Amino acid sequence: MPSGTKGSHLRTLLVLGRVSNLPTVWSNCLAGWILAEGGPVGRFGLLCLGATLLYIAGMYLNDAFDATFDRQHRPERPIPSGAISVTAVWQFGIIFLCLGLACTMPLGRTPVVLAILLAITILVYDGVHKIFKFSPLIMAACRLLLVLLAASVGTSGITGLSAWTALVLAAYVIGLSFIAQRESTHIALRLWPVLLLLTPLVLAGIINTDPFQKIAFLMALVLIAWVLRSLYFAFWASHRNVGRCVSSLLAGIVLVDLLAVGPGDPWTIVIFGALFLLAIVFQQFVPAT
Repeated sequence: MPSGTKGSHLRTLLVLGRVSNLPTVWSNCLAGWILAEGGPVGRFGLLCLGATLLYIAGMYLNDAFDATFDRQHRPERPIPSGAISVTAVWQFGIIFLCLGLACTMPLGRTPVVLAILLAITILVYDGVHKIFKFSPLIMAACRLLLVLLAASVGTSGITGLSAWTALVLAAYVIGLSFIAQRESTHIALRLWPVLLLLTPLVLAGIINTDPFQKIAFLMALVLIAWVLRSLYFAFWASHRNVGRCVSSLLAGIVLVDLLAVGPGDPWTIVIFGALFLLAIVFQQFVPAT
């Protein structure tokens, strides 16, 4: 097989999986795990592998469910463009879903239950998101369950702080998902989802006290600046680009996680910063939406 053909097939698989968003999945895992006081690295590795496979499965099955819609509205996507058959996408999606669940089996009863709930929520979202007006709530539930799954793998398990972090992240995802709905439908944008994008600031203001208040405040300013930069593309640019806004907000999930974890360890800032940059770099090669 010519190398160019192999490269084309690989890109098709990467685009289907929207792999540019994987750093945000790993960020969610890291945030939940840190908030649960960490634990054995091997368990964390299994968590990340399982979450990665579940995410990719969700993206593949998303395109499989959306094949008819994409033929009309997004002909550049892999299935309507003829780059891959819908049958193959269904098969890949189901295999990845099963493998992702299998990765959580050694982690214990609670992680397995949460992983199954996450898989079910992913399937529900993929099946109804184009016909259910409030599907962003389901998308947010996926991220919420991922953070809780990560916390359940940690030493202290799910705590009040990890639960609140999951809820705040869910609010942020609801905001960006309602904006994302306008990308392919061209419905007029509304400003109220912007308020949900700022909910992480509330939790950060509550949980960060001296001596971390000043650093947390600076981190909050970074998140605010990134959100405003993202919204510029959809609301104020001369040529509005909702897709670019959504991609930027997706990368901002890493900043939300960092703000939730807090600035206690300098290495934490370095790792989350690296994941944030990785998400931006990946988006230069593979579309995030």
